[in-house]
Amino acid sequence: MSLFKKIAINSAVQIGGKIISTLLGLVAIGILTRYLGAERFGWYTTAITFLQFAGILIDFGLIPVTAQLLGSGQYDSKKLLQNLLGFRFLTAIIFFGLTPLIAFLFPYPMEIKIAIALLSISFLAIAMNQIFTGYYQQALAMHISVTGELVGRVLLVAGLLVGQYYRVDFLWLMVAISISSIAYTATLWLAATQRTRPTFAFDMAIWKIIAHTSWPIAISIIFNVVYLKGDTILLSLVRSQTEVGLYGAAYRVIDILAQTAMLIMGILLPLLAASWAQKKSTEFSERYQHSFDAMMLIAVPITLGTFVLADKIMLTVAGSEFAAAGLMLRLLSLAVFGVYLGAIFGHTAVAIGQQKATMWIYISNAIITFVGYWYAIPRYGWLGGAIFSIFSELYAGILLAWVVSRHIPTPLSLVRFGKIMVCGAVMSAIVFTSNQLPIFFPIVLGSATYIVSILLLRVYSWKIFIEPSNETTKI
Repeated sequence: MSLFKKIAINSAVQIGGKIISTLLGLVAIGILTRYLGAERFGWYTTAITFLQFAGILIDFGLIPVTAQLLGSGQYDSKKLLQNLLGFRFLTAIIFFGLTPLIAFLFPYPMEIKIAIALLSISFLAIAMNQIFTGYYQQALAMHISVTGELVGRVLLVAGLLVGQYYRVDFLWLMVAISISSIAYTATLWLAATQRTRPTFAFDMAIWKIIAHTSWPIAISIIFNVVYLKGDTILLSLVRSQTEVGLYGAAYRVIDILAQTAMLIMGILLPLLAASWAQKKSTEFSERYQHSFDAMMLIAVPITLGTFVLADKIMLTVAGSEFAAAGLMLRLLSLAVFGVYLGAIFGHTAVAIGQQKATMWIYISNAIITFVGYWYAIPRYGWLGGAIFSIFSELYAGILLAWVVSRHIPTPLSLVRFGKIMVCGAVMSAIVFTSNQLPIFFPIVLGSATYIVSILLLRVYSWKIFIEPSNETTKI
């Protein structure tokens, strides 16, 4: 069975689930934007971003670290998982316990401060999910993670609909959001009990291993937070909550579209790490090339399609009050390509143990973008934030590609990427010419055009799914 076929089969259920989850996420955004309006959605955006700031600070890269440590086979998997859970719970409860207290020092309306306290429970649950996601990645059982996400999203949409029906206030919706995150975590935890004992352990020797593996990623992520969330935090301090709400709605769409990048690289990270650790250079090169090709196959149409359809997407997702967010989404869509580049080469750096070699990228990016935000956002508002967000993602993605390529002997082939760009251009032309039709039609026509173009230019062939291969490597 070919590598591509194995990856495709192993990923199909996960990607299908992610598509459903993405649609449910867009529905949830639509309910929130229409029910809350631009100003109160700005409250929600500010509260979420404030907690995301704290969440990124304690991320420590534990999803790839969990997959890497468990996949290495060097440690007792049960004991390691239990200590990862203990490590994550302790760090998360400290940070998310302090975050609501810090929020009271900011000049936000009281509703935002209370929302941060309520949503901190949601973020504590999400933090625990990182360990389970890494665990299921390593076990090639990501369908469980996707199932948990779907459970959470279904409950989220149901809770928001019930809240809308009974005309509850803003804070009750925040409670519904937290309940959905708890359900997500509970699903993953219960599933794990069928495989192992997911309890907390506090073995300092293992914690040292976790800290030693994660600290370069942790330092990089701490600087990441400056350019990932700094724009919205600063915007919330110098501009109206209505502007924050419009910008936040566009950003939420981008966040959902970018999740696929982490899903795919989460699947591929253990495979890349295993090949590299076992010094199987040919196998690693093949997997590295397939990773790049697969990511570009998705990144190009998402970036171009969102750019062309930005106005329609925001009207469809968020409603007429958010029509002005169409331009915001169009600009921010350019950052999506950088997100995919960063995901490919950032995860590859972890797989080959070169986290330290990439730290300077995140540090320099944070400094440049931080200065840019402080100059541009007070003067130009959301536009300044969007411009430097695009810069930061492309800067990180391009430099990560350069650094990683220096540590891998076999260079990537760009032949497929060139063909993918041609297919994306053809798709964009079709989408643009049908843009006056309801959004369903340009999406379907564009998708069909892209798929046909991929096959005609032989980027990939259907034969890869049915023809046997001499490859015997276990995946």
